[in-house]
Amino acid sequence: MARASGAGLRAGWRAVVRKLVHLAELVRWEHTVFALPFAYAATFLASGGWPSGHDFFWVTVAMVGARTAAMGLNRLVDRALDALNPRTSHWHLPRGVVKPGEVVALVVVSLAALALAAAMLNPLCLKLFPVAVAVLVVYPYTKRFTWGCHFVLGLAEFAAPFGGWIAVTGRAHPAAFLLGAGAGLWVAGFDILYALADVDFDRAHGVHSIPARFGTRAALRWSRAVHAVAWLCLLGVMPLLRAGLWYGAGLGAMAGLLAYEHSLLSASDLSRLNRAFFDLNGIISVVFFVATAISAVVG
Repeated sequence: MARASGAGLRAGWRAVVRKLVHLAELVRWEHTVFALPFAYAATFLASGGWPSGHDFFWVTVAMVGARTAAMGLNRLVDRALDALNPRTSHWHLPRGVVKPGEVVALVVVSLAALALAAAMLNPLCLKLFPVAVAVLVVYPYTKRFTWGCHFVLGLAEFAAPFGGWIAVTGRAHPAAFLLGAGAGLWVAGFDILYALADVDFDRAHGVHSIPARFGTRAALRWSRAVHAVAWLCLLGVMPLLRAGLWYGAGLGAMAGLLAYEHSLLSASDLSRLNRAFFDLNGIISVVFFVATAISAVVG
């Protein structure tokens, strides 16, 4: 009897672990690398060196909570479209591997973590919590009515470094706005590229995006222009904070990586889209963070 009870308990734990793994896969846990390094970079710059362990921990909790909630909401809102799209029909919600109620629970827990982190940081973070939630909730629906949806996603990314800055200082600063704009436009630029994968589907089903509205060739130009402006925003941080050589080196590396990213794609050949979107942008965010952190610490 005890042996059967133990086996049942182990089977139950395996089912729980399996479900948690599916939920992590659903929200693309590994894509946290896009936003989190920018939030960390802002905490180093705002601190003028190493941030406190308290700030670093709660910024991490806030970012993970915000990003998990955002992706969970996006998957919930888009689940009917994802089921119709051959590229996404194998995802967890369309296949029934994860139930909508489970994703709702994940979103609620993630938003609660974000609220707790905001409360633990400072009053301004807590006051801005409803604004952050509003952006996360609105974004998935913008694809239904505007090709500007990429920039609404960018607005959500804006909150990463901007939030990291105010988490440390409790107030806004021109540098925080430029860091947020740089990060947000960087995300908007590569989200335009990501939408290239679904141009035909989006047009057939009324999903709005820059590629669906203007075509592939124009979308590539849009992405290059948006990334150029993003880089200029981050460059504008240098004179405001007297950021040092390492920050400049990070921007130089970022420029080179962005140029390489765009060289991989053309209107006639999008075969390397996944490499341009996933691999290079993950590298860009980490390189920017490392260079910025070193600059803040060593001057």
